[in-house]
Amino acid sequence: MTEKRVPNKDRARILAHSLPYIRKYAGKVVVVKYGGNAMTDDNLKREVMQDIALINTVGVKTVVVHGGGPELTELLKKMGKESRFVNGLRVTDSDVIDAAQMVLAGKINKSLVNLLQSFGSKCMGISGIDSGLLEARIKDPELGYVGELVNVNIEPVMDLLDKGYIPVISSLACDKDRNVYNVNADTAAAGIAAAAKAENMIMMTDISGILRDRDDPDSLIPELTVRQAAELREQGIISGGMIPKVECCVNAVNAGVESVVILDGRVPHAILMEMLTDEGAGTLVHKE
Repeated sequence: MTEKRVPNKDRARILAHSLPYIRKYAGKVVVVKYGGNAMTDDNLKREVMQDIALINTVGVKTVVVHGGGPELTELLKKMGKESRFVNGLRVTDSDVIDAAQMVLAGKINKSLVNLLQSFGSKCMGISGIDSGLLEARIKDPELGYVGELVNVNIEPVMDLLDKGYIPVISSLACDKDRNVYNVNADTAAAGIAAAAKAENMIMMTDISGILRDRDDPDSLIPELTVRQAAELREQGIISGGMIPKVECCVNAVNAGVESVVILDGRVPHAILMEMLTDEGAGTLVHKE
């Protein structure tokens, strides 16, 4: 089946409609936290990187922060090592943190860089270890090398942005003794967005956003304030695995990020719909 051709006049209308949004974000920093199924589907991965290349081309200073849990689990399985989790967090001994560096700072990071470059973007793949970008400490001794973020040295990221590069950052960190930790990618993205005084942070997930009824995809909440987010958590509407994601959103907004969007990374071109249309996509979190 051939793809339906969009008439040129409609293409021109779409481009003209996006102009106010391009002006809004031009020269501003936008942090994209990339993860979920959008990372494991090759077609989706290509579309996400194409969207990122596009917004960067029109003047948005774009930062990509990624994790890679499924790929790490797959490598550990090949190594004959079972993945063990406590409260949703991977127990990370010395073998696991070595594997995490291979997968996150190696395979995944460089594959994303390669894809972005295929769309003509200048980009640089780094990890939170480089130049002490992300400093962490032990989150819980029971978890091993799982880090809690304590500081962000944003200078290397801003240097890359000023030179026209897209920084592609894996969520590894280190402490002052050079111990390496795996840090939650949502937390890393929120910390980087706050330190960079980002205009927006886009958090890609495997659901359409915050739902009033988790079993009803049509119950999407398109927008809420920090105060309303707290109320929804008290009511139990924000629960389970959505709690830490919303906490990252709230922390980023309270630290100075203008807005944070939780959106479904499985939807083609969700980033463009969010940034360059009236309706947007997902759930927008902002201050009062």
